[in-house]
Amino acid sequence: MLPATGGIAYNVRVGDPALGWVGDHVEPGVSIKLAKDELANAALNTLACIGNEAQVVSGDARGERGRVTGKHGGIEHVLVDFPPSALERMAIGDKIQIRAWGQGLVIDDAPAIRVMNLDPDLFEHLGLTLVDGALRVPVVAEVPPELMGSGVGSPSSERGDYDITTQDRELLAEFGLLDLKLGDLVAVRDRSGQFGRSYRRGWLEIGVVVHSDSYLSGHGPGLTTLMTGERDRLVPVIEPQANLASYLPHQAMQPPGAEPAGRNGHPPQDGQV
Repeated sequence: MLPATGGIAYNVRVGDPALGWVGDHVEPGVSIKLAKDELANAALNTLACIGNEAQVVSGDARGERGRVTGKHGGIEHVLVDFPPSALERMAIGDKIQIRAWGQGLVIDDAPAIRVMNLDPDLFEHLGLTLVDGALRVPVVAEVPPELMGSGVGSPSSERGDYDITTQDRELLAEFGLLDLKLGDLVAVRDRSGQFGRSYRRGWLEIGVVVHSDSYLSGHGPGLTTLMTGERDRLVPVIEPQANLASYLPHQAMQPPGAEPAGRNGHPPQDGQV
């Protein structure tokens, strides 16, 4: 038996390693879901965007604020980072409200790039540049298309994630993927998220690592898609610090590469822990 999805993870946060845990599909921070209303939970998982503000609206931690850091398909969770002091006062069943905005975002100067699941304020802080009509995006690594597993063929990229398979360690090492961190931005070659998740030569996806590795075949660290487009229009630029912890510093997240912290170290949609 291993720790897995759901609940409140006190010692796993954005900026921590995505691989190497004694756990399976571990979700950093707080996992929320509207378990009693499938349609409302579908809306939560579709409209919530990476970087959206979250606020606890019940319980001892009422008033504490965090940020959405991922969406996990299958289990249909939205993942939220809160400061450690807030986690200590939270309990299962607390209500969390997401100020959801970002779906439908269009880049006026690069309309061919499809943007999704991305808070507009976070978009402004990613250090993007437009050069000769091509959008340059910082990423920590590029992923070959053959490594993508669970989630391929999903009909929509506006919710959930899909996994980087980790059974071929030599290939992971070749592409510099063994040191992936939760919250890292990565590019996936020859993949399109335009109308669901599919193989498409000459295209590219930009995603964020949202949950940990898995022992299951076809599974691994999950990516929530942020952008997709043709390779000559969407250009990845290697930047080792391209992690949500770098772009949301006010959250006091783990700096990329830091040792994992201990428990004490460190229209709106509603959800429950």
